[in-house]
Amino acid sequence: MAPLKNLERENPMIDADFRDFCASHGIFTVEDFLLHDLYRLAAFAERKKNADRLKEGITLMLSIIESECRPLSNGMEMLMDMHSKHALSTGNSGVDSLLRGGFREGQLTELVGPSSSGKTQVCLQAAASVAGMHMGRVLYIDTGNSFSARRVAQFISPCSDANVEKEVMSRISCQPVYDIFTMFDELQRLEFTSRSQTNKESEYRLRLLVIDSISSLITPILGGNGSQGRALMVAAGYLLKKLAHEHNIAVLVTNHTVGGGEGGNAKPALGQTWKSIPHVRLMLSRDCGNCHFTVAVLKHTCMPSGQATRATIHKD
Repeated sequence: MAPLKNLERENPMIDADFRDFCASHGIFTVEDFLLHDLYRLAAFAERKKNADRLKEGITLMLSIIESECRPLSNGMEMLMDMHSKHALSTGNSGVDSLLRGGFREGQLTELVGPSSSGKTQVCLQAAASVAGMHMGRVLYIDTGNSFSARRVAQFISPCSDANVEKEVMSRISCQPVYDIFTMFDELQRLEFTSRSQTNKESEYRLRLLVIDSISSLITPILGGNGSQGRALMVAAGYLLKKLAHEHNIAVLVTNHTVGGGEGGNAKPALGQTWKSIPHVRLMLSRDCGNCHFTVAVLKHTCMPSGQATRATIHKD
């Protein structure tokens, strides 16, 4: 993203004083800005003589981030995605059949559903499949202590011996993350690692990034008037799609549902702004205590919405 100095011509508020203030906190580009804890930055601004102007600059930067990071797509991009992206098996034949092979590399896929609908189980099964069948690395960003190594091991082929199971499990890394700024730090490290990867390492390159769940990181920052939270949400989506596209990674995130009370239909959380970000949105639903669940397409780059299938995840 652009250095802050490049923004001054069209945005006089981003002047030398504002840039000096940002530089004192290690912020030199738009990307540095969105990776910083803006609550702390605003608190530091309050201590300055020109606090009001600095806070106006921070607000302006948030609007610039939202406009620059808004995902764009056109028919040609969608056509290229459809023909060039490799599908990674989810390990579940029903989901693979619906998605014509599985989750696509280079795309951001979102699993939406209420609690206990099977979102985490699909994520864990996909991690086992990619690390085993595809021999790729998996990074699982766990925001709610939902990752279970024991459950992943159960999804690995029962015919595998202990050495094979150990090798597959070694390709899966779990990173606990409890706030969006820590997630930005992890994504920045992932970006650096992916860029510095050698050809020799590419055989076991990162192929799947899971964030379970993205909504638990974003929902807490959407309070108040929502301007800062909305900008950070859009920036998070932009970074995830950028990682997916530039490094050919399948990105899988989960999101909860809201509403559904008194006969109303449940809908994905995070609102209309987030709705446009994922390439693929899938809605999961499951009867309580049942190992069968339904997967329905809400959005897809190469198939109509509304298609659905029944799938099974065996109980642990």
